[in-house]
Amino acid sequence: MPFWAPQLIGMAAVAGWLTLLAAAAMAVRRRWNGQREWSRKLAHIGTGAVIPIAWVCGIDRRLAIPAAGLITLLTAFNHRWRVIPAIEDVGRHSYGTIAYGASITCLLLLYWPAEPASVTAGVLVMALGDGLAGLLGPLVPSPSWTIWGQRKSLVGTAAMAGGSVAMLLLVQRLAAATGQSHPGTLGLLAIAAVAVLLEQAAVAGFDNFSVPVVSGWLWHQLS
Repeated sequence: MPFWAPQLIGMAAVAGWLTLLAAAAMAVRRRWNGQREWSRKLAHIGTGAVIPIAWVCGIDRRLAIPAAGLITLLTAFNHRWRVIPAIEDVGRHSYGTIAYGASITCLLLLYWPAEPASVTAGVLVMALGDGLAGLLGPLVPSPSWTIWGQRKSLVGTAAMAGGSVAMLLLVQRLAAATGQSHPGTLGLLAIAAVAVLLEQAAVAGFDNFSVPVVSGWLWHQLS
């Protein structure tokens, strides 16, 4: 099979997934218009699947990095003009979607394709951990506190910790199955703890950059 054939298949799979995700976010926004955060978090969590898809499809660095950069530019455009409001319109000032795309681009620049587990670990910690925190924290009453004007809660923080550990364990198994080095259990717990601490400083959504990049870097360092 020519080199470009599986690359096209992989890019089509990523594009198809993102299209379905955008459609699902808009459907959620229409169905539950009073819960604007739900559609945004659906897109946030679902975007994390892009990296495992790219890993499985073996998308080349020369395609992955420009594609991630383009998506980041498109999210910046959407942030400014609200073409797809279901992803951005949450009634608060946040650059989270732009920071998220930038973090994926940065991780690809650092580790793709030599260390796909490092990229995947960083992105999935952010996708599921922070996504669950943003969904469950406001829904389930629990003790809360404020850091730099941002409300944090016990349930949200626990969801961040649990989601992070679950994703790191999953990536550990994937790395082991594909013959890649990976952190041990204590290393995974350390990465999750740092991710939780960084998520506490969620000013204007910039934790969407710090959490995945630092988590991916720690995975690399501890492997």
